[in-house]
Amino acid sequence: MNIWNPWHGCSKISPGCKNCYVYRRDAMYGKDSSVVSKTKNFNFPLAKARNGDYKLQSCDGKVYTCMTSDFFLPEADCWRREAWSMIRERPDLEFVIITKRIERFYEELPLDWGQGYKNVTIICTCENQEMADKRLKIFLELPIINREIIEEPMLEKINIEKYLATGKISCVTCGGESGDNPRPCDYGWILDTREQCVRQNVSFHFKQTGGKFIKDGKVYLIDRKYQQTQAERAGIDFTPVKFSESEFQELFERLKKSEFRSSFKLKQRDREYIESKGIEKIESHCRDFIRERLAPKDISNDGKQTPMKGHPVFIAQHATATCCRGCLYKWHRIAPGRELTACEQDYVVSVIMEWIRSQIEQ
Repeated sequence: MNIWNPWHGCSKISPGCKNCYVYRRDAMYGKDSSVVSKTKNFNFPLAKARNGDYKLQSCDGKVYTCMTSDFFLPEADCWRREAWSMIRERPDLEFVIITKRIERFYEELPLDWGQGYKNVTIICTCENQEMADKRLKIFLELPIINREIIEEPMLEKINIEKYLATGKISCVTCGGESGDNPRPCDYGWILDTREQCVRQNVSFHFKQTGGKFIKDGKVYLIDRKYQQTQAERAGIDFTPVKFSESEFQELFERLKKSEFRSSFKLKQRDREYIESKGIEKIESHCRDFIRERLAPKDISNDGKQTPMKGHPVFIAQHATATCCRGCLYKWHRIAPGRELTACEQDYVVSVIMEWIRSQIEQ
C-alpha cells in the first residue's frame, strides 16, 4: 500500500478520534500530534528516481493520502491547493482521501474540479449514528465522482441505508478499534451494515475485528496482528453483480460453448404460448418464479426447484444457468446462503428475458 503524508498532525473532533493511532504512535517519541506540520515527503507524487522515472509508478495502484492527518484540516489550507495540483498532474494514480471533515471540502478546492477528478476517491468516516447523519447528508451533496464510507472505529450499530439508496456510494468498509484499551465492536453491527449494503447492491468490506470483538455475546480480545486476518476469515465481503454490456455478451458466449446449456431451445408450443400471453406477461411470470424459487436465503430443494419443461421461463433458466443458487454462483458470481437483492433479481430476469427474446427472433 502506497502512503503519501503531505502534512502530519491533527486535532480530535469526534468520538472516533479518542484512541487515535497517530497520537498513540507519536507519544512513543514524545511528539505532539496536535501540531500540524508540512512533511519532507510533501512532493512525493512528483518525486523522481535517478533515472528520471517517477518513484510512484502507475502500476503501484492506490495512494492513500494524509493517513497521519486529515486532508481538510484548517491548518493545511495553505498547502492544500498545491497538493491538489500534484494530484491533477498524476492522473495515472488513484488518490484515496479519508476524512472526518467533509464539511470543509470546498476550502481551497481547485477551480477546475468541476464534478470531481476521476483519479480521486473520497471516503467519509462515520463511527456512530450521530456522525453518519451529520456527515453523510453533506457528503452526498458534494461534486465527487468516487465516494465511499468507512465505519471505523465502529462504535455502535449504524443505519446508513437511506444514504446507500441514493446510488452515490460505491463501497462501505467496517472495522473495530485497534490499539490499547480498544472500545468493543459487535459482530452484529458489522452484519447489519453488510445487510444494508446487500439490499442496496453496494460493495461491502469487513476490514478488521478490532482489539475487543463481540460475537454471539462473547467478548474476544484479539491481538493486533490477527485482527485483519480474522475479519477476512469471516468471509462476509460483498461485491454486487454489475455486468457491463461486454460482460453480458461474454456470458452468452460462454453459455453457447456449454454443450448442456446450449441444448435448451424453445419449441413451437413455447413460442405459441409466449405469443398468446405477450412478452410482458412472460416477464411478469419470470419475476414471480425468481422471487419465489430462487431469491430466498434457504431453499430446501435447491438444484431441483426449476423444472426442465412446462414453461418457457424454466427452459430459459436452464439455458442461462439461472435455475438454482449453485448455478448462479458458478456462472454469475452471485453467492448462496443469503436472499437475493432486488438488483440481483432484476439482473437474473434480464438474463432470462434476453435469452427468450433471442430465441423468438431466430
